[in-house]
Amino acid sequence: MTATRIKALYFEEVVVPAHEGVINSDGLDKPLHMLPSRGKPGWSVQFDTLPKVILRLELENGVIGLGEFYRDHSWSVLETVAHSLIGLDVSEICLQSLPIALCREYDGFECAIWDAAAKCLGVPLHRLLGGAVRDKVCVGAWSSHRHTSEVGVWARGYQDQGFDCIKFKADLEDDLTGLCSEIAQHAPGMKIILDPNQRFENLGEAKRIARQIEGIGNVLLLEDPMPRWMLQDFARLRAMTSIPIFLHVSLPYILQGQRPYDAVNALQHGAVDGFNFNAGLAKFQQLDNVAHTANLPCWHGSEIDLGILEAMYVHQAAAAPSCTLPSDIFSRMIRQHDLLKKPLNVTPPFVAVPTGPGLGVELDRDAMEKFKTAEKTVTDRG
Repeated sequence: MTATRIKALYFEEVVVPAHEGVINSDGLDKPLHMLPSRGKPGWSVQFDTLPKVILRLELENGVIGLGEFYRDHSWSVLETVAHSLIGLDVSEICLQSLPIALCREYDGFECAIWDAAAKCLGVPLHRLLGGAVRDKVCVGAWSSHRHTSEVGVWARGYQDQGFDCIKFKADLEDDLTGLCSEIAQHAPGMKIILDPNQRFENLGEAKRIARQIEGIGNVLLLEDPMPRWMLQDFARLRAMTSIPIFLHVSLPYILQGQRPYDAVNALQHGAVDGFNFNAGLAKFQQLDNVAHTANLPCWHGSEIDLGILEAMYVHQAAAAPSCTLPSDIFSRMIRQHDLLKKPLNVTPPFVAVPTGPGLGVELDRDAMEKFKTAEKTVTDRG
């Protein structure tokens, strides 16, 4: 029996609501969970109502690796994978290809195993990715959909905190010309990322909106303006507007068929000026290599997660040369707690890279108890 053998996995399910009013303006009911959930269609469930699971993976030597799963997990998958991991030695596991089949739950296990491996070595997690190329990561502010009448003051509030970029969700019902104009008036210098999540529907609508807003001059980029399969229209839109066009490659969206080669395909079509990447540790580095080789920027996306995943994102972004745009690391702004004993060190518009071993963060046990809804344990005793 080796000291670095996996001894037990402790799963704790939590539901952590958002702060009042921070998702959408009052009167706007626009759920953001894009995937189907428990028989309900996509865009019908608000993200903060869905449970998440925090994992504590214990080794024989007492080291605890922390992981966090994306929202709307499968208990069956978690337990099945957990039983397959019991008894494995983290010092011998191939970290870039874990013995786990492709599933939405993969990254949560990967996070915990890498955290445990880095702690056993006594190094920050980014060292397993080759080391940090920066000691702080650029981050932005965030909102979903907002009324035009309040958006300028809302953005100014974040600018006063030190943020220089804010990301908004967008669809064809939004007055995006008014939104951009209000922010230009109330928060001059503040840049905007607009993320329609593919809901501009077609090239005609995307072109119309881009031409309306590009003259205002504060839109940093458009992310996924049209359905992702329309890469030829992405390329045509790039030729029609001065606003950079970005593609979101989110590997946790397995149900949508998203894969690493989507980034290569977009480059082959001349469709993008950069990327938003969501992925686990090994796959994010793979995607960063693609973007860096193509001399294009990216940022690290999120599902508005909690502190464990966000700490992982910081290490990933710090070790990724192409990750120069504001990453989606803003849990403390949005949710009532990030479940960390000490929050990430955010000094807008940057978050410092944790310096302790592994992820460099600890769970807040009191917060875990407050938001916990279920728990399960898998050990070598069954």
